[in-house]
Amino acid sequence: QVRLVESGGGSVQAGGSLRLSCAASRGTVGNYCMAWFRQAPGKEREGAASILPVSGRTYYADSVKGRFTISQDAAANTLYLQMNSLKPEDTAMYYCAARSCGGPPTIARGDYNYWGQGTQVTVSS
Repeated sequence: QVRLVESGGGSVQAGGSLRLSCAASRGTVGNYCMAWFRQAPGKEREGAASILPVSGRTYYADSVKGRFTISQDAAANTLYLQMNSLKPEDTAMYYCAARSCGGPPTIARGDYNYWGQGTQVTVSS
């Protein structure tokens, strides 16, 4: 089964940018539908963005639309999340996730089978 390892988290001031990476092994990102989720302290894990591998079709939660961009690099076997105009409410642990494809893009947590260990993003005001 695919193994996912996130990196790129850190601490930034509001308005700043970060790019998260999710390196895949024991599997190819092009064979899975992928997504980014996040979980703030005391809150449920929520979907932020997802991507379909062939069409590149993407889907974003309203809270990140226009600020975050999900993409993937098949050659590098890596999923990315470019985060711009960061806000304090974006502070969370960010996870990448994978599932066998079928249907439209989804950011429903229960649809994903494989998860990374997470990378922390902290945005200060």
